[in-house]
Amino acid sequence: MKRFDGKVALVTGGRSGIGRAISRRLRDEGAAVFTAQRGADEEFDGIKADFTDPAGPAEVVDEVIARAGKLDVLVNNAGMMQEARVEDMTIEDWHRNLAVNLTAPFLMIKSALPHLRKTKGNIINIGSIEGLGANPMHSAYCATKAGLHGLTRAVAVDHGSEGIRCNTVAPGWIDTDLNREFIESMPDPTAFRRDIGGIHPVARTGKPEEVAALVAFLAADEAEFITGQVYSIDGGRMSKLSLPKN
Repeated sequence: MKRFDGKVALVTGGRSGIGRAISRRLRDEGAAVFTAQRGADEEFDGIKADFTDPAGPAEVVDEVIARAGKLDVLVNNAGMMQEARVEDMTIEDWHRNLAVNLTAPFLMIKSALPHLRKTKGNIINIGSIEGLGANPMHSAYCATKAGLHGLTRAVAVDHGSEGIRCNTVAPGWIDTDLNREFIESMPDPTAFRRDIGGIHPVARTGKPEEVAALVAFLAADEAEFITGQVYSIDGGRMSKLSLPKN
């Protein structure tokens, strides 16, 4: 018997990158998986959603319940990143980042709670090590991911007695298509790839499947005493103090 046999999972932003790896891992372990994002999903039961629209999350959850009758695992993975310092970011862009990265997960959780209460379900938020530290030009991303980490703790405290667990996985540099495209846009991709690996104690960057493995563990019964936690998965990057280059 697989860990998620008979379970229903919803993964936002599940069509690509880390979300795709999570969707595949949960499916391979027996779950019926739905994904939600702007476009169609040719691999999974996809639900089109606009996470800048406050009505979107409730519509997504209602659609899952209409199709599957229940919800056991909610993975809030959809997000965005915009590079800008505080003084250079418009209020419109700030609100868009906030809507996608923090308000949408809040509304997804709010809509899912009545159904997760019935199944003693799980919520896994995909945060970031940038909710703990900061890269340059990522003011809105850092702020929203830190907020998501705080929301995780609050939900865990408020709903733990109802059998609902809530945790966050905070990835570091992961080899998604988006990050690979970023590397290829560098003047010297080979040097950048070497240097980005070198800032990690494990001497490499991470794989989406490694994030998915942690998500699956936290959503499974083996982790039933774990809630309200933020788990970094970053190859030791946040533990390594920097030194000046020779």
